Amino acid sequence: MSGPWDGAPDGPVPVLLVGLHGHGRSHLRTLLPLRDSGLVRLAGVCDSRPPDPGDDLEGHGPVPYFDDLGRAIDQTGARITILVTPIHTHLPLARVALDHGSHLLLEKPTTAGLEEFEQLRAAVDASGLACQVGFQSLGSQAITAVRDLITGGAVGRVRGIGGEGAWKRTSAYYDRAPWAGRRRMDGRDVVDGALTNPFAHAVATALAVAGAATQAPQDVELELFHAHPIESDDTSCLRLRTDDGTVITLAVSLCAPDSQPPRLVVHGERGRIDLDYTLDRVTLHRPGRAPDTTVHPRTGLLENLVDHLREGAPLLVPPDATRGFMHVLEAVRHAPAPAPIPLDHQRVWSEDGATHRTVDGITTLVQRSAQTLALFSELEPAWLPGAAATTPTTKARS
Repeated sequence: MSGPWDGAPDGPVPVLLVGLHGHGRSHLRTLLPLRDSGLVRLAGVCDSRPPDPGDDLEGHGPVPYFDDLGRAIDQTGARITILVTPIHTHLPLARVALDHGSHLLLEKPTTAGLEEFEQLRAAVDASGLACQVGFQSLGSQAITAVRDLITGGAVGRVRGIGGEGAWKRTSAYYDRAPWAGRRRMDGRDVVDGALTNPFAHAVATALAVAGAATQAPQDVELELFHAHPIESDDTSCLRLRTDDGTVITLAVSLCAPDSQPPRLVVHGERGRIDLDYTLDRVTLHRPGRAPDTTVHPRTGLLENLVDHLREGAPLLVPPDATRGFMHVLEAVRHAPAPAPIPLDHQRVWSEDGATHRTVDGITTLVQRSAQTLALFSELEPAWLPGAAATTPTTKARS
């Protein structure tokens, strides 16, 4: 990894944003308070499509625009490149940034496959530069709080960790980019499914809580389905075992009637711990006692990256911290194509010019999975028999 900061020690760090449209807008907004505090400055933006006329870049105002990453780094002197680009471009663009001497904040998922992940690690190691992967939830002290409760015996022996995620995403979510909802594109893996992109944080956070973020899990069981007319999964569950035998079950869907904060549930012999990871909120439940809820601070990943470069602070999410997640992504990549959920178990309607699809009982189903550590097939939802004939549970070691 990189050594001490090699730029002006007290001035703002020049940052280049690659991927101006879509999720790149949220990065522009995140940069504003860091700019105002003097920590960073937006030195330029890079995208295949220029900013729209009059675009003030979420308040940053005019900055140089480039359509070539290497030239952008060379001309702006960017010390940090933020890559917010399609999944299948992560590795090639990361290599360009590293070759031009820029540290990286790389959006999740890390890469589109395990082989690419190892190539990224090798490139980062060879460059001597830093790479932080954008799993924001791993910057939360709520994870440390949950692990402290576990190791302190607050809920006794852990029986397993369940996770639930129910969000509402219309057809506009998949129409936003050609790669959205794709398993492959132009001969390359994309793996843009519910478990590997929108709910990737659930997978990575559950592994971190289990102390298994850097490890390859044991058997990964997958049940992948879709209601939207896409290649990838929008309604899915998985069950895996970590090296120490901890069971993790996650059930997620983008076909809920409304969006709920996702939750991880640590099941112990003498109680449970709820982690609402997007809210940094931890609730301890024990028999005969009132629930005890605490909210914890979160360190921004860009701030941590700057601290790493200037002060040598440990990186919160180096590539190795996503190894366990990447093994799950690899299992999804090799799994059979997701099965369609029968139309007679969906509610379909038009909303703001887009199509919304709700799967019957999906919010209750993902909650039941999290509470029982069961797969969809074990909970027997009414829509499953019609889909299960084409996608049985897939079991694989990635």
